[in-house]
Amino acid sequence: MTILRPISAIFLIIISVYTVIAISNDGFDLITPFVGDILALSWSGQFNLDFMMYLILSALWVAWRHDFSGAGVALAAVASVGGMLFFAVYLLVQIGRAEGDIERLLLGHRRAAARQ
Repeated sequence: MTILRPISAIFLIIISVYTVIAISNDGFDLITPFVGDILALSWSGQFNLDFMMYLILSALWVAWRHDFSGAGVALAAVASVGGMLFFAVYLLVQIGRAEGDIERLLLGHRRAAARQ
């Protein structure tokens, strides 16, 4: 987990800067070009569809990790649209809470404790 923390921090910085530039160039309308590319059945659309599936899978993992609690479902909702802006912060927080225990990071505290 030692390398995961700086990678997450670097990714957060890169995507934050890129997002600010994209918003300043194109505004906040992400949905129209995102969905438009998917409907065009282009390579950009293929990437967007693939990315959307990743977002859904990561959101399901976050909700599962939190036992589908209210907080877990709320975090999953943010994960489903937040992408790396959410996930990098989430990982940094959870890495700190896991205190070096990879099972706690991947499974959540309750499941990791049950395995011991």
